[in-house]
Amino acid sequence: MRRSPVVAFVALLLVIGGPLLVAPWFGWGRKPVGVVMLSVPKGATLTAVADAMYKKGLIDSPRQFRMLARLFGGDASVQAGDYRLRRGDAWRTYLWVMQKGRVAAERITIPEGLASVQVVDLLSREKQLAGPLKVPAEGSVLPETYDFTAGEPRQKLVSRMERAMATTLAELWAKRSGATVVKSPHEAIILASIVEKETGKAAERRMVAGVYSNRLRIGMKLDADPTVIYPITQGRPLGRRIRRSELSQDSGYNTYLKPGLPAGPIANPGRASIAAVLDPAPTKALYFVADGSGGHVFADTLAEHNANVAKWFALRRQRGEM
Repeated sequence: MRRSPVVAFVALLLVIGGPLLVAPWFGWGRKPVGVVMLSVPKGATLTAVADAMYKKGLIDSPRQFRMLARLFGGDASVQAGDYRLRRGDAWRTYLWVMQKGRVAAERITIPEGLASVQVVDLLSREKQLAGPLKVPAEGSVLPETYDFTAGEPRQKLVSRMERAMATTLAELWAKRSGATVVKSPHEAIILASIVEKETGKAAERRMVAGVYSNRLRIGMKLDADPTVIYPITQGRPLGRRIRRSELSQDSGYNTYLKPGLPAGPIANPGRASIAAVLDPAPTKALYFVADGSGGHVFADTLAEHNANVAKWFALRRQRGEM
C-alpha cells in the first residue's frame, strides 16, 4: 500500500528530527501545569482544532500537531463537545480524548433539605442544562453532587436524581434497625425530611430522629415548625415568624394540631437523615430547643425543657433578638 504524500513527508521529518519531533506527542519531558476548557464545534476540522489548542496553550505548533496526528492518530474524526484538557499532557492524549468524545462533565450540587421547588429553581438557573422541567414529587430526589454534560436535558438529570433516591432508600431500608418507628419507606422519607429541616448539625441527626421517634411511639404531637411552614411556601423560606392563625390551620401538614406524621415529605432529605430515622439514637428525650450555637439542647421532661427554653430566650434577649 502506498503512503500518502503527507505521511511520507512526516516520516522523512521523523528521520531528520528524531526524538525531538515526536517528544510532545508521547509526552516526553512534559508536565501537567493546569486545566483549560476547549470547545470543539460540530464539523470542526483538525486544522481548526489544532489552531484552537495552540491559542489555549495546549500545543506549541499546530502544524506539528497535525502532522503527528495524521501519522499516529488514526482515521477517527474529533467529536464536537466541551473538553477539559490539562496543559502539559501528551498530545496523543488530547487527540484520543476528542476522538472518543470524552467531553467534560459539569457538576451541580443539590444541598440537603431543599424542597422540590427549590431544586427546580436551582436547575433552572444552570445555563449548561437544557429544556423544561416539571417539579418532582417532594422527597423524591437525592441531595448529592451530580455530573452532567453541557446541553443535557434538565428532566433527564432529575430522573437520575430520582433513581439515586430510590436506590439509596431501598439500600437503607434493608438495613433498618428495630428501633425505627416508621412502617414504610415513604414514612421514612417524611420523617427524614423533618429531621433534615430541624437540624443543620450532622452529629445531631440521630438524636433529633430519636426525639421524634419517641413522640410518635407514645402518640405525642411532633410540634415541628417546618411542617407548618411547608404548605404556606411549598418549602421556600417563610421570611417571618409563624402566625397564630397558621398554627391552628389544619393543612394536613400541621403537626401542632394532631399526633402522627404530616401528609407527606416537606423537603428532599439526604442519605444521613434517612439513615438516622431508620436507626435513631437510643434516648428518652422528648424535647429539644436551640442552644444558641447552631445546635440544640435535649430534655427528657417538660420541666427540663422549659428551663432550657428560658435560657434560650434569655440569650436571645441578650443578643437583642427579642
